[in-house]
Formats: sequence, C-alpha cells, structure tokens
Amino acid sequence: MLKEKNKTIIDKVWDMFASVKLAVVIFSLIALTSMVGTVIEQQVEPEKNIKVLTKILGIGHEAAHSLLGVLDKLQFTDMYHAWWFLALLLLFAANLIICSLDRIPRVLKLVREKVRAMPPDYLDKMSIKKTLSKKEKVSEMKELAVSSLNRIGFKPLESTGEQGTQLYAEKGNFTRLGVYITHLSILIILAGAILGLMFGYNAMLNLPEGEVSSFAYKDRETKIPLGFDLRCDNFEVEYYPGSDMPKAYKSWLTVLKNGKEVMKKSIVVNDPLTYDGITFYQSSFGTLPSGIENGIIVLRVVSSSGQAEQINTKVGGSFTIPGTSITGRITNFSPALSVDQSGRAFTYSEQMTNPAVYVEFPGSGKSGWILKRYPQTWALSDGNRVEFLDYWGVEYTGMQVRKDPGVLIVYLGCFLMAVGLYMTFFMSHKRVWINISEEKSGLKVLVGASANKNKAAFEAKIEKLVGMLNAGQKGGK
Repeated sequence: MLKEKNKTIIDKVWDMFASVKLAVVIFSLIALTSMVGTVIEQQVEPEKNIKVLTKILGIGHEAAHSLLGVLDKLQFTDMYHAWWFLALLLLFAANLIICSLDRIPRVLKLVREKVRAMPPDYLDKMSIKKTLSKKEKVSEMKELAVSSLNRIGFKPLESTGEQGTQLYAEKGNFTRLGVYITHLSILIILAGAILGLMFGYNAMLNLPEGEVSSFAYKDRETKIPLGFDLRCDNFEVEYYPGSDMPKAYKSWLTVLKNGKEVMKKSIVVNDPLTYDGITFYQSSFGTLPSGIENGIIVLRVVSSSGQAEQINTKVGGSFTIPGTSITGRITNFSPALSVDQSGRAFTYSEQMTNPAVYVEFPGSGKSGWILKRYPQTWALSDGNRVEFLDYWGVEYTGMQVRKDPGVLIVYLGCFLMAVGLYMTFFMSHKRVWINISEEKSGLKVLVGASANKNKAAFEAKIEKLVGMLNAGQKGGK
C-alpha cells in the first residue's frame, strides 16, 4: 500500500498502459468496431447500406435509413479513416510498446544468462533426469558424452570439481524473444496500415475502349489525380459455351507519362497492373449508353483462294472480298441476338452478350447474320469467309484503383510475425547437463535437462541421448 501511495502520476499511467487487461479491452473494441465496419460497406451509396440493414436486422426502410444516419454520424460508413478508430489503433500500439518495455529487461537477462555447471543434487531434482551406472574410465565416458551431445545438436562446455566432471550445454536461449518479435511485427503491421489509411485510397475507374483518363474516382464528385494517363486499348469478354455467363474478361491497358507510352499490360481478375505505386484491378465491365451506334466493326474477310484482309467499318459500311468483285454491306447490328421459335431474330439485351452484324451482298440476293461468338456463321456458301472479330469502342472496363504506400511495410510485419510465432510455439530454450562421478562400483552418470516449452519432444531427445550413452555410441552424425 505504501508503495502504491508513493507512485507518481507518470508511474500510474505507465502501469495502466502496461496492463494486459487494457490490451484485452482495446483489442476487443477494435474487433467489435471492425465487425460493424465489415457489415456496413465503406464509402458507398447510402441505399446499399440501407438494403443491408433491412435484410440483416429485419427492419423497415425508414428505420434502416434512420439507423444509417446515426452510424454515418459516428463515422461507421468511413470507419477506417475515423479519428476514433485511428485513436484505438494508436492506443493499442502504445499499450503493446509499454507492455514489451516493461517486461523485456527480465527476458533479456534470461537470454544473456549462460548455462553453467550445477550441483548433482540440483540435477537430481529436475523433471527430466536419468541415472546410469557405467564401467568405463572417466576419460572414455567423457569422450562418449561429448560425442553423444554433438549428435543431438549440442556443443558442451566442461567443468571439473569435487563432485566429478560435468558437461553442460544449451540451445535456443534467444527463443524467449519470440513473443516480442511478434509484438514488433504487430506494431509494424499497424504502422503500415495507418500509413495506407492516411496516404492511400480505394477508388474506381470505368474506362471505355480507346479512351484515356488521368483520374480515378472515389465517388461521383471526388476525382483523384493518378499522376499519369491510362488508356484502354481493348476489352474482351469470354463466355461459357452456350451461355451468357462470363468466363473471363480482359483489358489491354497502356500507361502514358508526358505523352509517351511507358508500360503496356493486359489485366484479368487477380492479375492487376501496378505503376508508380497505384494498382488497377479488373473488377467489372459494361456497355456505353451511347456506344452502340458509334462502335467500329472489325472484320477479317477471307476469299476462297485464301487472300485475307482486315476491315474496320461501321453499320452502313461496305467491304469487298479480296481478289474478287463481291461486295458486302453491313446493314444492321445487334448487341445480343437470339432467334425465336418462328425463326425471327430479335435483340434480348442491351449488353454485348452475343453481338452480331447483318451482312447483305447486293446483286446476289445473299444475306444473313454473322455472330461474333459463333464462328460457324462466318463461312459463306461460295467458299468465302467473313469473320466478325470485334465491335470496338462500345464497352468499358471497370477497374478498382488502389494506392497503399504501407503495403510493403505490412508484408514485412507479416514475415516477422511468422518468424516470431514460429519461435514462440515451435522452438524452446533447452539445457542439458551430464555429470560423471566415480563410485566404488564404477561410474555414476547423471543426466539432467530442462526446456521452457515443448517438454515432451525434448524428453524424447534426452531418451535418445541416454540410449547412446548406454550403447556406447560415439563419433559423427
């Protein structure tokens, strides 16, 4: 009580932050608020979260709207940038630092303390102990003990006294620091996360084919400069056969700096483009509202003799099959063509799910639909071929744009955490002593050992050591 009264305010604050209970409280608050932040989508249109609250809580639209208003005022709709969430992270970091500083001097003392010879009475009280009686000379037994210790990974020191010759060794005294390496890794991860929250961003960019943008968009009104230009050269969707379900979609992008092309890359889901610390992830796609009429039809026209030519044209445009006088004219286009039971063609969607062009050959009376996804429609009856390759300039690629300057720091923290956890749970401070003393009937060999963790595994290794001493094995591994 007297010691408590003599503590200064600084001492009391230090003790509070060094408390494990405070760590549990702060961590619980971070976990609970993060759960709310996971349910409530961050930085999205309010209607999305109103639907989420209505579905999860089973409340009406008005009640969900009012609840969302309260959550918005508490900054739960942009929680990871809220002052109170950053304050919780900083409090947790301060608690972790002070906890570590308060305890690490004692641990460092244990780490620096080297193993030394122990009296046989002390070894006899250890939880891991074995006693052997041997007939060899002391010098022979010592040589065997040194060799056996080497074989199980220990390099022993030697001490000789009145109670005999003693060999002793240790391994893994540094593993006591594993928990503090884990603490350091958490602090590094927190530092990287805070750096990303303060100076990074998540945004979107819908970029039409052929268009260039120097901005990403956090929302409809907030533009974020990229510091360079990004151009979408082409976009393509691959569908499952006989289905309108996308199998994969791919964007061909070009980065331009000061008007010069500095990087080209095609991106798909899980294979993004990264330039100047900004990463572009393929996330969605769509058709431009006014793009259908302005797109460029890309055809590859092949004659029956094998002559080929690529044609870029529009609806109403004409082309000639190379090496012939046959002329075709594109009179119609459908972004999603289907045929009903009567054989009548119709458009079933405004999206580019099954694009087709209608080609007429004046004078021959031949005409028909050519579908991009169905190459069997490309062959003409006279042996010529009209391949529908693309309808360019009508689609956009939707990309998630992310900048996170703290990501490398987070990776470093994750690596250190793996090291710290491995040291903490799979390694231990192991010590072993072998005391050789002379008796009337021969030699008494007393083996004592200790491990601060994973005692059972170390005891098995000591059994192996005792087996080698009994069998008289020596030599290299």
